[in-house]
Amino acid sequence: MAVNIDTRSIVSPGATEIFITSTPGENAPFQEQAREIFAGISDVLRSKKASILQERVFSTQAAAETLRKARSQAYGEIDDGVNPSFLVAAEGSSGPIAGVQVHAVSGDSKPEVVQLDGNPCGRIFRSPRCSYLTLSYITDQQDRQAHAQARIMMQKGNTILRNYSVDFLSVPRTWMWLKDILSWYDDFNQVRTKFFTEWGLVGPGTRQSMPASTGIGLGPANGGHCAMDLTAVLEPAGATQYLQAAGKQQCAMEYGSAFSRASKAVTPAGHTVFVSGTASINTDGQTTHIGNAAGQIKTTIENVRAVLKDMNCTDENVVHIIAYCKTTEIEKVFNSYKNTLAWPWITVICDICRTDLLFEIEATAMPKQRA
Repeated sequence: MAVNIDTRSIVSPGATEIFITSTPGENAPFQEQAREIFAGISDVLRSKKASILQERVFSTQAAAETLRKARSQAYGEIDDGVNPSFLVAAEGSSGPIAGVQVHAVSGDSKPEVVQLDGNPCGRIFRSPRCSYLTLSYITDQQDRQAHAQARIMMQKGNTILRNYSVDFLSVPRTWMWLKDILSWYDDFNQVRTKFFTEWGLVGPGTRQSMPASTGIGLGPANGGHCAMDLTAVLEPAGATQYLQAAGKQQCAMEYGSAFSRASKAVTPAGHTVFVSGTASINTDGQTTHIGNAAGQIKTTIENVRAVLKDMNCTDENVVHIIAYCKTTEIEKVFNSYKNTLAWPWITVICDICRTDLLFEIEATAMPKQRA
């Protein structure tokens, strides 16, 4: 097969959430893989009468334009004008395409397109359970230094949230896509912590309402230093639970990173658990198994499963997952562990946030609703 497509659905009386993971198969030309990835996703969306809420495309820079064209041709009228996040990775064992993730929804209504300065950049879906907002590919196109672009990126996200009478206190999950992460991650953390302090997410007298997050070494294909995706719950207010520490990992703020280990939010078809980017880090915030890929991979998987357990999720509840490998050599080691869990893996080759980290996982889980 040219591609592999995994679809997981959570059905409720008011809406159905659909999580699609599409990855290249073996021994197929790149252009054929690009066409079939989006043709397959399009078929799923049409068959389920579903609309996209959020979408991410992981590939090399050289492959991005081919994927953009293949997406446009496959989607046709179901394309609402909101760009997916096109994210640049190094080439892995599957070739120039790592994969595509789509979070979609079907229900009595369709998502509304969200705009900033006349540009489509997100969607809102309103169900009987909640009003749910997603933003994708929020960037600063100006020629500024990385930390300045990060500040503008955060401000843009907050501007959109404020347009809907909420702010980052209503955000359960962010994704921070950071080009050349190892050269400026400390600067990024300072920008984020200052911003969150200004808005009351952290600091004295607050309840530490930091979103779950991934900060990873993938730059936007448009050439900027950084881009951000996020989700927010507009209604009901205060419906998100934040987990600061889990398993063997303590609060990330103890070593200067302003994010929660996980969050749990009401979403259109139930509740979603977002597990932050997680690596082989111990209770003291130190990297473990330095130079040992197998040790880091095993510990990372254990750490993710510990977070899932603390959030009352099982392996079967995982609907989206990404494994970030520093090199193709690390990917080869990971492949021996990959099939021990029936998770819908996408494997991406990129830098992690520390020079001694070789591997990281993020996960999204959605327990099935009781009848």
